Parts: sequence; C-alpha cells; structure tokens
Amino acid sequence: MQKNNYLLPFILICSLFFLWAFLHNMNPILIPHLKKACQLSDTQSSFIDSAVYLGYFLAAIPAGLFIHRWGYKKGIIFGLSLFAVGSLLFIPAADVRQYWFFLFALFVAACGATFLETIANPYATVLGDPSTAEQRLNFAQSFNGVGAFVAPLIGSRFIFSGVEHTKEELQGMSPEQLNAYLNAEASTVKIPYLVIGCVIIIVILLFAVTKLPEVKEDDSAAHGTKFSLNVFKFSHVRWAVFAEFCYVGSQVGVGSFFVRFSKYLMDLPEKDAGYWWGSIAMVGFMVGRFAGTFFMRFIKPAKLLTLYAVISILLIVFALVNHNQYSVYAVMATPFFMSIMFPTIFALGIKGLGEETKIASSFLVMSIIGGGVIAPIMGLISDATGSIQSAYIVPVFCFAVILYFGWRGHKIKAMETV
Repeated sequence: MQKNNYLLPFILICSLFFLWAFLHNMNPILIPHLKKACQLSDTQSSFIDSAVYLGYFLAAIPAGLFIHRWGYKKGIIFGLSLFAVGSLLFIPAADVRQYWFFLFALFVAACGATFLETIANPYATVLGDPSTAEQRLNFAQSFNGVGAFVAPLIGSRFIFSGVEHTKEELQGMSPEQLNAYLNAEASTVKIPYLVIGCVIIIVILLFAVTKLPEVKEDDSAAHGTKFSLNVFKFSHVRWAVFAEFCYVGSQVGVGSFFVRFSKYLMDLPEKDAGYWWGSIAMVGFMVGRFAGTFFMRFIKPAKLLTLYAVISILLIVFALVNHNQYSVYAVMATPFFMSIMFPTIFALGIKGLGEETKIASSFLVMSIIGGGVIAPIMGLISDATGSIQSAYIVPVFCFAVILYFGWRGHKIKAMETV
C-alpha cells in the first residue's frame, strides 16, 4: 500500500484517541461526584479507577487474540460497541443509584476501550515510516490530549451541580430530603453519557463503511507469531510493561484526586477545581503532546522521557512540602510533562518485535491496571492520615521507575535482536 493511502485510516485512528480520553478523564469528575451522590470514602470512590483499569487488565489479552484472528477493523467495531453499551448503562445506573452499577458500566466501557487502545497504539506506529514511529504515535496521542481537556470541562459543567453540603448539613436533613438530594446528584450523569454513547454509535457507522488497511509488521526480528509469555524474554518489554504500569498509576492518581487535593489545600469549590483541571492542567497535557512531538525532532524520545520524569518528580515533591495554593499549581503543571510518557514508553516497548508486536501491545495495555492499583493506595493513605496531600508521595515513586526506563530500561540488548 502506498504511503498516501494511510492518511484516511490514520485520521480515523486519531479520532479513537480523542474518544477514549473521555472514559479516563471523566474519572476525576466522577470520583468526587459519586463520592457525594453515593456517600463514599476516598478509598471507596477510588474504585471508579479500579473498575476502569480492571477492564483493561482482563480484556487486553482477549483483545489481542481477537485482533490476531479477526483483524484491526472488526476489533475496532467490536470495541466501540462495548464502549457505547457501557456509556448508555450510566442511565439505568443513575436511576437506581447503586454504586456497583456505575462500576459495572465503567467496566464494560473500559473493556471496549481496551480493544481500541490495543489496536490504535501499534496501528499508528506502522502506518508510515518506521523511523518516525514514536513521533507518529505521539501525534496521534495528541488527540487523546484534546479529549483529556474537553472531558473535565464538560463534566464539571454538566455533572457537578455546585451544591456542596457539609457532613453536619447532610445529617440534619430528613430521609426524604436526603434521598431527593442524592437522586438529583446521581441523575446529572445521564445526559453527558447519553451523548457520549450516541457519538460512539456514529463513529461505529463511519468505521463500518470505511476500508482500513490490514498492516503486517516486519517480522524479521520476530521469534514466532504464537501469543505467549515468550515476549518477556525481551528486557525492554519487561521494563516497558512496568513503566507503563507506573505511568498510568501516577497519571490517574495525580488527576483523580485533584478536586479533593485543591479543596484540602485552598478550599477550591468543586466546579472551579474541575474547570481548572480541564482548562489549565489538561490543556497543558494536550499542548505537551504536540510540543513533545516537535521536540522529538531534535531530542531522542528516551532522553526527553527521562528529562520529563525528573521534572515531574520535582513538581510533585514541591506539592508535598508546601501547604498552600502553590502546591495546587505544581500539580496542575505536571500533566504537561506526563503528556509524552504513555506513547513514548509504548513505542519504545514494542520496538524491534515484528509480528510479536501484537501480543506485546496486549501486555502493555494490560499494564494500565496500574491506574486501578495506585489510586486505591492513595485513597487508603488519605483515609489513614486524613490528608489527601500526603497520598501524593506515591506518584513520586512511579515517576522514578519511568526515569529509569528512559535512562536504561528501554535499551534493546544485542542478544535479543538476533
């Protein structure tokens, strides 16, 4: 296939990066919102992240096998279908106001998103010149960044009611008043998720009528096409999986508790905190993706990854040792430097694998379970200490692992390239 025939498929693939950003970046809105609507602790509310990333963990290998058997296009359509169903399940979940139902809806949507990520990340790297694979994936991931800043803005506008009662005020309500208030809070998710579900259905139709190329990776470096754990004989794959686990954990932890963090340190109202995260932090994330793609023309991806990991560590440490609004500003600055981490780790992790790229992609997507592990750990620390600020020590350790991957862990050993 000629290179110019990759353009339309690449554009459509980029649209997927934008769409699934909603799933992840509505979580910083859903966590404080459902904490209020379902009367949860910080640890319980963190299970929102756990439901999403458990879906990724459990569906990644089936997704890889499905794609291996049926190809990219059918995998995309199936994934989008699950995504749409999960989004629409928010409507009955809000009607019954059962926390487990919300978690189930998120789990279904996440399973669908797993198919999309398992396909779109490696697909973007092979739709063009192999020498620019990291740049191409970072460019595609930039549209994930666009979704990342749009989702909190929409969520804070249409999901947050702006009504925040103290524990004492809630205790002073009659059972009828309390039930009416909680039902009204839960119902605000209906319209946003109905719209998301309908948009995804339209995208399904677009993919159904569009011809996508079935790209075969160069298998000169492959050691077989069977899906197995053999891919872990490559040390850079092992380190990439661990680094991706830590990256997603840090990204989720930093963002999911931001509303609580800013309330704790500067008494920022939930609507304002959601707006700040979307309009400042996530805009920084989006700009960081595009800027990172540009910087990689002059700086090797691994070196840029290492530099950004160092800066991220310094910002979070600053946020830990200060107890004022400047800590909030430091946390908001971090997404700019986190922006390139996922796609760069991913691209470096699947480098030189040939046909084994697909199974390595599945394991890298499975590592997203880090988001479902790190957030509950942060919730436990917050509940135990009474300080959400102290929980931000966890991302520091995560960024340290990413620093090592960018410095040495990404290197492909000579014995592995036979």
